[in-house]
Amino acid sequence: MGSGPGDFRKRLERAAEVRSYRGAGISAEEEAALDALDEKEREKRRKVSDAARAEYLVRDAMAQGKFDNLKYAGKPIPGLGESYDPDWWVKGLIQRENISGLGPAAILLRTEDAELDAKLDVQYTEQQVRDILEDFNRRVIDARRQLQGGPPVITKTRDVEGELERWRQRRAARTPEPAPEPEPERSWWQRLWKGTG
Repeated sequence: MGSGPGDFRKRLERAAEVRSYRGAGISAEEEAALDALDEKEREKRRKVSDAARAEYLVRDAMAQGKFDNLKYAGKPIPGLGESYDPDWWVKGLIQRENISGLGPAAILLRTEDAELDAKLDVQYTEQQVRDILEDFNRRVIDARRQLQGGPPVITKTRDVEGELERWRQRRAARTPEPAPEPEPERSWWQRLWKGTG
């Protein structure tokens, strides 16, 4: 005996009709019969366990195709099994949206420290490199003094003279030896005159 959407609608309409009779001058026996019907319906609902209700809802959703084409179907869920991180949402947002320049000073300085050599390599003069390093060191020291909380600053300051020497070495390794000048191409009459070509 299957119950479809039409049966459910009929039962709802019947329940609304029965409720409308109450208080409309029906007899005490009829009122008792209605109460017994309501109690019977409540008892039926109570007998259905939460697990059975959940199973029904899942099967119904599967039949309607609500689980088709889910984002991680057949793939591992990212971040599952990792330790709890209270800042997981913010980190995920920054990574998804590729946001830069926002966040605690400790994290920004760590990121900048990782990219500092590449930034120094595109500079042309020692003074530019020195200015960048001094600014970086000043910001690291200021971040260590902060009283606003956040993660601890573990980024180390850079030795300006040591970094300048490393910059010079990288620059010398990048600068190729100048190629020998190719001989200028001679015009056709010069090649004919000299007999080569």
